[in-house]
Amino acid sequence: MITEAEIRFISNSCGTESRGTTNIIIMLEEGLSVPFISRYRKEQTGNIDEELVNSISDRYDLLKEINLRKATILKTIEQQGKLSVELKEKIRDCHSPSELEDIYLPYKPKKRTKAVIAKEKGFGPLADDILDPEINGSSEKLAGDFISSGNNAESIEEALELSGFIIAEKLAENSKLRSELRKYLNHSGFLSSEVKKEFKDKRSKFEQYYDYRESVKKLPSHRIHAVFRGENEGILKKRLEADLEKPSRTLRQILYPENHKRVLFLNKVYSDSIKRLVFPSLENEIKTELKKDADEKAVAVFATNLEKILLSAPAGSLNVIAIDPGFRTGCKVAVLDKTGKFINNTTIFPTEPKNDIEHSKKTIRSLIKEYSIEAIAIGNGTASRETYSFVKSFVNEDVIVSVVSESGASIYSASKTGREEFPELDVTVRGAISIGRRFQDPLSELVKLDPKSIGVGQYQHDVDQKLLGKKLETIVSSVVNRVGVDLNNSSAHILRYVSGIGEALSKRIFEFRNKNGMFTNRNQLKKIEKFGAKSFLQSAGFLRINGGEQLLDSTGIHPESYPVVRKICKDIGMDISELINNEKAIDQIDSGKYVSESTGEFTINDIINELRKPGRDPRSSFDPVEFDDSVSSIDDLEVGMILNGIVTNITNFGAFIDIGVHQDGLAHISELSDKYVKDPYSVVSVGDRVKTRVLQVDKELKRISLSLKMQVSE
Repeated sequence: MITEAEIRFISNSCGTESRGTTNIIIMLEEGLSVPFISRYRKEQTGNIDEELVNSISDRYDLLKEINLRKATILKTIEQQGKLSVELKEKIRDCHSPSELEDIYLPYKPKKRTKAVIAKEKGFGPLADDILDPEINGSSEKLAGDFISSGNNAESIEEALELSGFIIAEKLAENSKLRSELRKYLNHSGFLSSEVKKEFKDKRSKFEQYYDYRESVKKLPSHRIHAVFRGENEGILKKRLEADLEKPSRTLRQILYPENHKRVLFLNKVYSDSIKRLVFPSLENEIKTELKKDADEKAVAVFATNLEKILLSAPAGSLNVIAIDPGFRTGCKVAVLDKTGKFINNTTIFPTEPKNDIEHSKKTIRSLIKEYSIEAIAIGNGTASRETYSFVKSFVNEDVIVSVVSESGASIYSASKTGREEFPELDVTVRGAISIGRRFQDPLSELVKLDPKSIGVGQYQHDVDQKLLGKKLETIVSSVVNRVGVDLNNSSAHILRYVSGIGEALSKRIFEFRNKNGMFTNRNQLKKIEKFGAKSFLQSAGFLRINGGEQLLDSTGIHPESYPVVRKICKDIGMDISELINNEKAIDQIDSGKYVSESTGEFTINDIINELRKPGRDPRSSFDPVEFDDSVSSIDDLEVGMILNGIVTNITNFGAFIDIGVHQDGLAHISELSDKYVKDPYSVVSVGDRVKTRVLQVDKELKRISLSLKMQVSE
């Protein structure tokens, strides 16, 4: 059971009220999902947004992990017979993993260190005497007295060395010392890297880190990942640097008084302790924390970009020709109807080496006429620009021609999902189908992919994969529930992300629909095996039924609120069909009249907003991009060119932009605007259509530098 202190800790960390935090944790413990809590339980949460509800959930999960660690630590210390009431309270009041480990360090079972061996030889009492400020005499005298008492040491020097090992370890276990030095290193330390000798005269993507040093407190996450990756690839060596003398006086005062009778000896031991024990330990810890912090920021970048991609504007229900372009093996063509159903496929060869242009034109024209094609979607991979130029050269203007990102399409083609959907088709045809469906409805198609394969992050392969997987799953779920899911036209892949459903129930829904036909009302969900009351409660509001028996089933209004809508309709003398989309009538609703103990003001306002725009899709309208026909490869680029582009990825250091040459260019953060930019997301978003200027082209490293600044500086 969570304590009041833990509630306060989570609330302070997230900036939320304790009451709302408590209610959210109770609902999470009941098994309710974050999308459901944030959308349909606003009165209990205080109307905080979904991101904050997720933050509370994450903090609560972290706290549970810390509590499990505390239980292990308490048990270990208790078994040693050293668990005092004060120590127990200190451990229970600690919410920081690093501070908890500092407290535990003196009691942690140890390997055979120099100090352990010295204690086994009986030098523990001498170490205690040297440390005790009340005992008189120099360290040499105490060591001599200790030897003369019959203890096993060949000389005073050996006795001092062995007792020094014990004292050094004792000093290193002081939690306050570790805490203060940790703060100092985080504030005044530097992360540095240098190139290994064998790569000194070689070019690589890590060139800027061959001789690099930057303050720990100012390190941006992308440079942390770059240094770590450079070391992992065997090109760089990294280390933490700091002036350890600067804080020494302050730190020594934590351990022993300045006027200690054996201060010179203790100062020497202190230096050994810091350099041999404390600093290496904290260096590893800080490197780990830097990596962890960089991972969290990189995951946040990936999540933001993924969210934008998933919310990409759908072209909608159009008959589509989808083309997966290629040179030698030709362009794979797939025809899809308005619902994304696969109808036909063929292969054309309009590019090198065959250049079968006339036959390819005839084939496409025939397909357009036969299937009333309204749009042609072309993948942005190899031969994309050549294929795009070919199609644009003869297709009428009333047919939309658009380039579509095929990132991840090849993974889908070879995946179990792809094989299950189209077992009789070649992987290249599956890829074309995926491109076409992504054009029609990006969200429905992208949910079939592992989010990591979509390629919209920074250093996504270097980050903690468990952390990344959890965050991306959260984002996909959030977007799916925000958009809503058509219960009669959706696949099992997208249904599994709906609040309260999951993979097993999504398959049962799909099977039930195939067996019994289209759903006519939300209540039919209750007839599905193992679709219990909790699943219905959490999912119903996010599932849409268009043209069913109950008009409200096509909206985001939850069935538990239908009685409120009926009462509103009765009071104003209208049917639901007359009220929906009727701005004049809706404006006359007295929302306060319907607030009750069970239905609060936030819920009433949401109901009224849904009546205004039922089932509104939050995604923007579709807008195809036109690339420059004269530019199709990096060899065609010239400095100063102004080109159309699509923002494909955003990182903390800038934005990657597709300009139609098979290689995205980078607009550094300093080139995103004529004004100073602190956060790239304040200027651009993934999917934005932009005008960009070519700054530099490095064909050897395949790097293209771009600028969104249109004014050229003198």
